[in-house]
Amino acid sequence: MKIFKKIPETKPITPLLDRVSAPSDMRSFSIGELEILSDELREFLLFSVGQTGGHLGGGLGVIELTVVLHHLYNTPYDNLVWDVGHQAYPHKILTGRKDKIHTVRQKDGLAPFPTISESEYDAFGVGHSSTSISAILGMAIGAQKNDSNKKHVAIIGDGAMTAGMAFEALSHSGHLKPNILVILNDNDMSISENIGGLSNYFSRIWASKIYKGIKKSGASFLKPLPQAYHLARKVETQMKAMVAPGTIFEELGFNYVGPIDGHNIKEMTEVISNLKDFEGPQFLHVITKKGAGLDPAESDRIGFHAIGKINSIKSDSNLKPKPKYQDIFSDWILDMAKKDDSLVAITPAMREGSGLVNFSKKYPDRYFDVAIAEQHSVTFAAGLSLENKKPVVAIYSTFLQRAYDQFIHDVAVQNLDVTFALDRAGLVGEDGPTHSGNYDIAYMRCIPNIILMTPSDENETRLLLTTAFRHEGPAAVRYPRGTGPNTSVNSNLESIEIGKAKIVRESESKVVFLNFGALLDKALEVSEKMDFTLIDMRFVKPLDHEILKKYLSTADYFVSLEDGSIAGGAGSAVQEFCSIESINVKSILLGIPDRFIEHSSREEMLESAGISVAKILDRLKPLLEK
Repeated sequence: MKIFKKIPETKPITPLLDRVSAPSDMRSFSIGELEILSDELREFLLFSVGQTGGHLGGGLGVIELTVVLHHLYNTPYDNLVWDVGHQAYPHKILTGRKDKIHTVRQKDGLAPFPTISESEYDAFGVGHSSTSISAILGMAIGAQKNDSNKKHVAIIGDGAMTAGMAFEALSHSGHLKPNILVILNDNDMSISENIGGLSNYFSRIWASKIYKGIKKSGASFLKPLPQAYHLARKVETQMKAMVAPGTIFEELGFNYVGPIDGHNIKEMTEVISNLKDFEGPQFLHVITKKGAGLDPAESDRIGFHAIGKINSIKSDSNLKPKPKYQDIFSDWILDMAKKDDSLVAITPAMREGSGLVNFSKKYPDRYFDVAIAEQHSVTFAAGLSLENKKPVVAIYSTFLQRAYDQFIHDVAVQNLDVTFALDRAGLVGEDGPTHSGNYDIAYMRCIPNIILMTPSDENETRLLLTTAFRHEGPAAVRYPRGTGPNTSVNSNLESIEIGKAKIVRESESKVVFLNFGALLDKALEVSEKMDFTLIDMRFVKPLDHEILKKYLSTADYFVSLEDGSIAGGAGSAVQEFCSIESINVKSILLGIPDRFIEHSSREEMLESAGISVAKILDRLKPLLEK
């Protein structure tokens, strides 16, 4: 493997890679050519992601594995499903998208994850983790019923394997016994001696046709002799357990092979070429290094998980950078934890992204990272609350969707004191629709006992987090990714009355503008230009009934603005209130329309959704003419 000290800033010369316009072009390559191809692919990936920004570390770790899989399997006829998709950039490059990789995550460019509408080589659309095994199981059973000989491979990371869904799929696979291959891409440990030598030898043995033949014939011979058969099976299992951690997968019905070096093309080619012809479910454990081949990425796996453009214009060093909403949360939870020792923090593998790094260091005994286990995180919080702890669940809005049942039944029904800090609410930008938090208002406000808050800036975020935490019951605060308007933040831990809105500006206009959340700056600009009354609602549930009655009873229109789904959203809640109270007022609801907004920058996504300042003004100008 060629090692790079830094990300190249000039386009590399890649003669072998240039010959690959589709995987079929590399199927005749020798092992030596595949190794050269891997080096060229790694250098090209480094250069291209350096130009565009995007997910880097995971892709670097699976260069060799990607090359081997496309070399051995008849893709796109055979199905490769890449779990999550952070690791799929090399796959995109080898499957005819090399010349478009510079557009990844950009408006009208390549998607950040495998997407079935983008390429026939993307067998399944991914975004959230732990879905790949379920997907290939369904594909394999469907193909079997169609008398197809397609091969089906899932490539899943060690993090994604912690989710319950992955084990549910493994268990079902062991029951149905389809011809599938699950590859565990384990990048949580380095290649070491304990997976070389004897263990590699046994891995090759277990993946050999000779071993399978002996095992099959031996089993046939010994089955009439139950005691001898069980003794032989026990010896086999114990032998494998001595050199490989595969017993659990064997018990689930898989033939476990590994661990093997995920950067050794010769070894992987030998093992996988045998496994692809075996009957029944196969499990291959490969060890890789996240960020492999780039020195800084190998030493900082988290920092190089995703990067920005390396040639971006640097901001004025004299200017203090605007704090992100995640920084506001980070400071708040440290301050609140110092004041209240019952506070505990929970996150499903989102420590860095959610802003819990400092908390985890200062309060390690009060910090719980439950890995990719969103359902468990919510019910775990419910249990903690019953022992007089005050859990704060820091979770991305899009990931809380995966724990909706637990949110309702384990927290809301029991009216337990759990605070949800919903990061990445609304449109998130380049990661696209799988990661946007557009639906949290709609799916939460219908649940009894829930307090739901939508802060408009950094100070409001801190204020409402405190309000949620001090409320004795379930409460959620949703805030967006990135920076806000740079509002001055009060360091005091103050709270406000539940359901209390704030008047931002008043006018004699018969139009009342209701803002919900982080688009207040846009709402204010529109309201000033059109001379509307503007109210920052703060709360979706409960609504400020007093203010709504006062202002809407004499209004001709109300306009609602939210960075969330119009269907079932905050504007809909106001409409329902007006109907109940017999308030005769017309409405215009602004927010995310009934379609998925494709990846681009956050501002471009807002423009596409029709909630940029220009689009809002165009929509509302007819009101001034009435």
